[in-house]
Amino acid sequence: MDADDFIRRWSEGPISERAHYQTFIGQLCRLIGVAAPDDERTGDLDYCFERPVKFLHEDGGSHPGYIDCYRRGAFVLEAKQSGKRGAGGALDPQPQLALFGGKGRKAAPPSSTLETLMRNAKRQAENYAKALDEWPPFIVVVDVGRAIELWSDFGRQGKAYAPFPDRARYRIEMAHLRDEAVRDRLRRVWSDPMSLDPAARVAEVTTDIASRLAWLVRSIGRRVALGVDGRPDPVAKAARANQTALFVMQCIFAMFADSVGLIEDKGFRRFLESYRGHANQFHLGAGDFFHRMDQGGHCSAIRQTLRRFNGGLFRGAADQRG
Repeated sequence: MDADDFIRRWSEGPISERAHYQTFIGQLCRLIGVAAPDDERTGDLDYCFERPVKFLHEDGGSHPGYIDCYRRGAFVLEAKQSGKRGAGGALDPQPQLALFGGKGRKAAPPSSTLETLMRNAKRQAENYAKALDEWPPFIVVVDVGRAIELWSDFGRQGKAYAPFPDRARYRIEMAHLRDEAVRDRLRRVWSDPMSLDPAARVAEVTTDIASRLAWLVRSIGRRVALGVDGRPDPVAKAARANQTALFVMQCIFAMFADSVGLIEDKGFRRFLESYRGHANQFHLGAGDFFHRMDQGGHCSAIRQTLRRFNGGLFRGAADQRG
């Protein structure tokens, strides 16, 4: 089943079919390329439908509950629009089908009603997560046949499940499933949820940048450490070491200034791109660019006026042109 078939099936299905939330989730799993509950091992409480939990009372008693779909270390999933539970427990939601009425296709609910139902479903999922022995990184709220909402708490403390990846994109409508990036996001929620942690991504990128900068410094150092005869020159290496470090710092700060708008219109990025294929001459142009950042004024290389960046970082820029 491809995305269009999945969307067509669940967008046009009658109410009686919409109530089959397990079918919906099973087909969603196949669409995003992950195993559905019971595919790999029947009766696995770490990944199953209707996962039993026990809610403890202050008086020492308890009552049972059932999570619609659960995967240890990944998510608690709560589906709405279903009368599957009968009487259920005190925390179980009541069937919502009567709100929409009629037979055959279900009319779209008012937005205020939908928001209320989804908020209630999220609260229900949080209550189930609280009854587990571990807080999952995700809460998934499914409006069967209409939308999937993602809420994350990568700290896994249960303190605040926030819209993921942000308020604008946390709700995935059926039509969004045509986008491979959206399907990949869901796939990772199922199979590798912590890989979606922005903090982990920042650490990964920071490590990658650090290793690339280290390589760059070593590469520059090797080049400037050679004398005119092509043999290592320790004197040249010592003389240029500080200059190399300064040049790299200037580049990093210029990229930062570019990203926060201190250099307008991504001027430094455009300057970098203009030297594509001419990297051996970049240091010459960069010396001019950094000299202008130190003094302020019009930069002919990007045809715009640069602010003056005081503080001394670019004061030695003119030396790069030698």
